[in-house]
Amino acid sequence: MFQLRLDRPSQVPCKVLCLGAHSDDIEIGCGGTLLRLLAMYPNAEVWWVVFSAVGLRRREARSSAKAFLARASKSRVILKNFRESFLPFRGEEIKEFFEEIKAKFVPDVVLTHYRHDLHQDHRVVSEFTWNTFRNHLILEYEIPKYDGDLGVPNTFVSLDVEVCRQKVDNLRRHFASQRSKQWFTEDLFFALLRLRGVESNSLTKYAEAFYCRKNVL
Repeated sequence: MFQLRLDRPSQVPCKVLCLGAHSDDIEIGCGGTLLRLLAMYPNAEVWWVVFSAVGLRRREARSSAKAFLARASKSRVILKNFRESFLPFRGEEIKEFFEEIKAKFVPDVVLTHYRHDLHQDHRVVSEFTWNTFRNHLILEYEIPKYDGDLGVPNTFVSLDVEVCRQKVDNLRRHFASQRSKQWFTEDLFFALLRLRGVESNSLTKYAEAFYCRKNVL
């Protein structure tokens, strides 16, 4: 299988921008991939941005980001307080914030929501990602949910079982407010990782999946 890799030695800094509408989105969608990137690129710099994180969810988001970014050479965690489920009605403010990010940070790769995600907040973040970053590698991650909007991704990152376990354990440890929800379970997270591993013929059995809409070779 032809494999695409960041075209630089591992000792050269790699800049990653992670965007999530809600406190646990980044972790669920691309937490394993981020852990693998940080293992490959010890000089990586990561900006971690959550658009709706208030109260307990804000504290959870901060502690989780700290755990996932432990190996990053440099990191910045930005937690905004846009009202959850109302992001489509805050478009001008959100666009202005995207422009602030663009002016201060030039990422090599952007990890964001899937363009056709049925959650309105997720779609807004994805739309402004593409509207703002036009010369960057953008990978759209997926979030399993009630809406049933999982699609057919075209980009896969193989993950060792140890990385998968670290991802899932971090989710369960840092998001106590979500543990009572019927979907927030270990078996669901591992099921999706295993399914994408099958689809990508991963030698490790597990993978995270993304939608890559533009790739310049």
